[in-house]
Amino acid sequence: MAEFQIIILFSLLSGSTVFLGGLLSYYFGDHVKSGLVKAEIIHSSTAFGGGILMAAVALVLIPEGMQALSLVPMAICFMAGAIAFFLIDRYIQRKGGTIAQLLGMLSDFVPEAIAMGAVFSQNPQLGILLAIIIGIQNFPEAFNAYLELKIIYSAKKCLIILFLLSFSGVASALLGYYFLSDMPITIGALMIFSSGGIVYLIFQDIAPLSSMKKNWIPALGACLGFLVGMIGLKILG
Repeated sequence: MAEFQIIILFSLLSGSTVFLGGLLSYYFGDHVKSGLVKAEIIHSSTAFGGGILMAAVALVLIPEGMQALSLVPMAICFMAGAIAFFLIDRYIQRKGGTIAQLLGMLSDFVPEAIAMGAVFSQNPQLGILLAIIIGIQNFPEAFNAYLELKIIYSAKKCLIILFLLSFSGVASALLGYYFLSDMPITIGALMIFSSGGIVYLIFQDIAPLSSMKKNWIPALGACLGFLVGMIGLKILG
């Protein structure tokens, strides 16, 4: 099998969890009765997704980006990401909705998929491991993204959106493989830009949504999500 075919295969597999996470969320919403347990699961899942995003920022995106960029470009890219997501968030809220989890998932998924494609030409094993970790990250984030989208759109439209977005990993990986494998500064800038946006989303939208009065389980979910990122980094060596 040719290298570009392997990239397509693994980016499809990692992206498929976007749709699968949304599909699970759809069945969860329809078949699990409302109550304290359901509320705990939703808040814990939101916190778990936030923990994974924190891990992606702290353990992958920022360390890799800082290696590629000097101080001033790094600071500019980070704040540009934060301001861009602030403006997007404000616009969406004025329209009466919130898609923080969806934005967070894409801000994590797309640059990591680009990096996956970029490293494949030099280290295929590392590329495959990145694809596996990306797939694990996407699942809980898509679960939460569906719950947010459901507030705005019908169930069918939410699943269609997530199904289409699941293919963004293929496009991102091929972009990294064919055009950015020799451009570490560009990839680093993208990672730092995404990090700024994710940090904004975590503290503005995701963390407040995960909290429950007199309930400490969701906070443990955030720790578990961060641990998943730590385990992934350890596997990568």
